[in-house]
Amino acid sequence: MAGEALTSNRTWNASAGLKQNKTNWLLVLSSHIANKIPLLVKNGESSVSRRMFDNAITHLKHADDALSARKMPKRPKNWGVEMDVVDENGKPIKKVKVRMCDATFADGSPQSLYYPEGHELAGVFTGMAVILHERGRADVSKVRAECPKFQCKKSINRCCCRSILYNEPYFVNVGSLLEIACEARGFRVIFFPKIHCELNFIEQCWGYSKRVYRELPVSSKEADFERNFLAVLESIPLFVGKYIFGSILLNIDPFDTRSLRFMDAYHKGLNGKQAAWASKQYRDHGVLPDTIMAELETAKLT
Repeated sequence: MAGEALTSNRTWNASAGLKQNKTNWLLVLSSHIANKIPLLVKNGESSVSRRMFDNAITHLKHADDALSARKMPKRPKNWGVEMDVVDENGKPIKKVKVRMCDATFADGSPQSLYYPEGHELAGVFTGMAVILHERGRADVSKVRAECPKFQCKKSINRCCCRSILYNEPYFVNVGSLLEIACEARGFRVIFFPKIHCELNFIEQCWGYSKRVYRELPVSSKEADFERNFLAVLESIPLFVGKYIFGSILLNIDPFDTRSLRFMDAYHKGLNGKQAAWASKQYRDHGVLPDTIMAELETAKLT
């Protein structure tokens, strides 16, 4: 389905989906979502500068060679990061070691983590001590590489090289594969909060679809699964808001409006119980009236 224009035609390849779930599913899905961004631009939506995504593991997946101090050696060493080599179906067939990508100094210039050609240690990883020294840190030759089990004491600022490097700005702000793909095309990624489903209209949309799916006859046949899945998608209310799942275009305006009501409720100081009551009272509104606190008192919910 890659390269096709997105339309409201809801089609899905169940066999491919099930097969991918059995293999390297995190990488496949992250790549799948990122590859849909050019289609949005192609369909004339490039003026929209933000995209919102679930705060899911797949959406937070980093590139294999992304910056991370977690396993870096302190001293120079022939070291690299492991990555999977996959076949045409996305199934891992072997692991190889590759160089970690460059870091960036405060002035925007690149910082290579490996000794350059012509150096006596050409191609060798420089080590955390050298990386920190090049970033203007004081001598860390006597600072240990890592605290036991990486349980650093908060009261000590320079307890270990790994902790110091972890807090370097460019190491802290490493973008996920999804963020990098979106930013390269001019979009800013916003992740929904992890726990509060009432603030995540995508979760509400899927919650609605799951409820509808549970009402359908139970079956373990793949053909029934695909038919039921498409029937569930067709049952989602048709409004103007759009959410992309693979090549499926879902409409989620009613769930979006509900999230806005909860956001406004929390902004006005309501607790969870009060926000749920107010959301039901004003289900056709995006915001709550300024009289809501008085109404809560009348309803004896204060």
